Amino acid sequence: MLLLIPLLPFLGFLVNASFGRRLSKTMSGGVAVAAMVGSFAASAAASWTLLGMPAGGRVIDQDVFTWISSGDLLVPFALRLDPLSMVMILVVSGIGALIHLYSTAYMHEERDSEYARYFSYLNLFAAFMLVLVLAPNFLVMFVGWEGVGLCSYLLIGFWYHKTSAADAGKKAFIVNRIGDFGFLLGVLLLFSQFGTLDFHALARGISVFAPETARFGTLSVAALLLFLGATGKSAQIPLHVWLPDAMEGPTPVSALIHAATMVTAGVYMIGRNAVLYSHAPGVLELVAIVGVATAVMAATIGLVQNDIKRVLAYSTVSQLGLMFVAMGVGAYAAGIFHLFTHAFFKALLFLGSGAVIHALAGEQDLRRMGGLRKELPVTYWTFLVGALAIAGIPPLSGFFSKDELLYRAYANGHPYLWFFASLASLLTACYMFRLVFLAFHGERAPAAAPSDHTGHQGAQGHLHDAPRPMAIALIVLAVGAVLAGSVGVPGVLRGSNRIESFLEPSFTVESDHAPASTVQPAGPGDEAAGGMVHGAPAAEREPVAGPEAEGSATLEGGLMLTSTLVAVTGIGLAWFFFVRRRDLAEAAARRFQGLHRLLLNKYYVDEIYEAGIVQPVRILSEQGLWRVLDVGVIDGAVNGVAVTVRGASGALRLLQTGSIRAYAASLMLGALLILGYMLWW
Repeated sequence: MLLLIPLLPFLGFLVNASFGRRLSKTMSGGVAVAAMVGSFAASAAASWTLLGMPAGGRVIDQDVFTWISSGDLLVPFALRLDPLSMVMILVVSGIGALIHLYSTAYMHEERDSEYARYFSYLNLFAAFMLVLVLAPNFLVMFVGWEGVGLCSYLLIGFWYHKTSAADAGKKAFIVNRIGDFGFLLGVLLLFSQFGTLDFHALARGISVFAPETARFGTLSVAALLLFLGATGKSAQIPLHVWLPDAMEGPTPVSALIHAATMVTAGVYMIGRNAVLYSHAPGVLELVAIVGVATAVMAATIGLVQNDIKRVLAYSTVSQLGLMFVAMGVGAYAAGIFHLFTHAFFKALLFLGSGAVIHALAGEQDLRRMGGLRKELPVTYWTFLVGALAIAGIPPLSGFFSKDELLYRAYANGHPYLWFFASLASLLTACYMFRLVFLAFHGERAPAAAPSDHTGHQGAQGHLHDAPRPMAIALIVLAVGAVLAGSVGVPGVLRGSNRIESFLEPSFTVESDHAPASTVQPAGPGDEAAGGMVHGAPAAEREPVAGPEAEGSATLEGGLMLTSTLVAVTGIGLAWFFFVRRRDLAEAAARRFQGLHRLLLNKYYVDEIYEAGIVQPVRILSEQGLWRVLDVGVIDGAVNGVAVTVRGASGALRLLQTGSIRAYAASLMLGALLILGYMLWW
C-alpha cells in the first residue's frame, strides 16, 4: 500500500509525459487528478491502518528493492510510515489533489500539449515529495529532496518563453543547490561517524552521546550542515531570495510549492532528525534565531508589496520562520502542527489570489483592484476565511497552531523569541488585511489593459467568479482552514492537544519497537552554554499538578489572549490605514520614503548578492579565472596530452620503415642485448 502513494502520481506523470500530445485536456487533467485522488485514498487507507496500531509502535515499513549493496553498506529503497510521515502524506496528497482539480480550470486556456506538460510536472512534483516524506533513510530522502528541486525548476519556469520565468526557475534551482551542498555534506558526515543512513538507527546511535552543550562537536557540525539544506528548501535567511521570484510560475504551482510541498521539506527534515538536533543545542538556538529573523524581515517586506502573489510569497517566508522558531526551541510537534494548518490556509489564499487573477485577465497589481467582493463572492468569502486563519483569529486553525508555538517559545525560556514572533504575527495580520481591503473593498480602480506579465491567458475583460472546479477547491480548503486546528486544542481550553501526543513518538529514540528513551533535561551549565533547555517530549514528561499546573494554565491563557489581541490590532491597523484613512498610508510612505523604498526593494538583498557575489565571480571568470584556470590549466592540460601523444606517435612512426632487413636486425640486436644482460648478471 505504501508504494502506491508515490507510484500513482508518478504513473500519472508517465502517461501525460508520454501521450499528452495525443490526449484531450479533459483526459490529461482527468489522469492527473485521478492519480492524486488515488494517492490520497491510499494515504488515508495506510493512515487508518497506522492508527489501529498501539501508540508505542506505530510504524509500517515496506522494502521495495535492494538499491545499494556494497560491502557492509546495504541501502534498500524502502518506505516508512509513522505518525510524522502520516501527517505529511495526507497534507501532500490531499491538498495536492485539490490543487490539481483547481488547475483543470485555471490552466484551461493553454494548448493541449502545454496543458499535458503542466500536469505531468505537477504529478512528478507530488511523487517526489511523497518519496521525501516516506523515506526511512537519508539516501531515499535525498532522491525526493533533489526531485522536488528539479520539479520546482520545471514548474516555476513553465512559461519558459518569458525571460523572467526562465530566470526565476534557474534562480530557484541554483540557490537550492547551495543549500543541498551542505545537506549532502551533513549526510556524509553522519554516515562516516555511524555507518548508517537509516533515521532510526542514527537516532539510536546519537542517543548514547551527551548533548554537545559545552563544545561544538561532530553532531553539531552535522546538524548545522543539514540546516543549511533546510534554509535553501524552506527559504530562510540567507537563501530565501528564490521564493518570491517563484511567483513567475502559474498560481496553482505557487500554492503547491508554498503550501503543501517543497518549502515544508526543511521543517520536516529537522523534525525527522529531532534526536540529532536535541543533541546540538547550539545549532537549535541558531535555528530559532534565523527563523525569527526571517519571520520579521519577510513580514516587513510584505507590508509594502503591491503584487498580490508577492505579498503571499513573503507571508510564506514569514510563516516558515515561525515554524523554525518552534523547531529551535525544541517544540517539534508545535512546528509540525503549524505546518499542517498553514497548508490549508496558505493553499486557500494562493488559490483565492489565482481566482482574482483569473477574473481580472492576469492582473496582479493590488493598486488596480478594489471592490471585488460583490462580483466574486465565493472567492471573497473563502479568501477572508484564509486571511482570518493566518492572522490567528479564534477559533480558526491558525489561532491554535500559532498560539501553541508562541506559548512553547515563551514557556521554554525564550521571551525574546516570543516577542519578535508576536511582532511578526502583528505584521502578518496587518499586511494580509491590507491585501483583503485593497483587493475586495473600496472602489474598483480604472480598468487597465489586460496584463500579460504573468503569462496567464485568462478571460479578457469581464469579471466572473471562480469556475466550479476552482470553487470546489476553495470551499474545501476554507473548511479545512476552519477545522484543522481542532486536532490541537490546548488543555487550557479543555482540549487534549491530540496532534502533539500523536506526533511525539516520532521525535524520540526507537519509537517504532522499543520504549522511547529521551534526552535528559539540561542543567544549569547547559543553560549557560547554549541557552536552550531540551528535556523529554511533552508526552513523556512527568504529569504536573497543583499550583504549578495552575500557573502553567494561567500563563498559556494569558499568552493566548495576548496573541488574539495582537491579531485584532493588526487587522484594526490595516482597516484604519487602507479603508478609513488611506491618505495617511500614502502620506506615511512619502514621509518615510527611504524606509518605504528599502522595504519595497526587499532590503536590497538581491542587489547585494548581485554586486558582492555574482558580478565578481563573473568578472573573475571572464578576465582572470577563466583565462588562468580554464584556458591555461584545464585546456592546457587537455591540449598538452594531445601534443605529447602526437609527438610520441611521430617518433614511433620513424621506427616503422617497412624494411624486413631492418626489422630482422632489430630482432637480432634485441636478442643480443637480452643475452648479454643475462650472462653479465
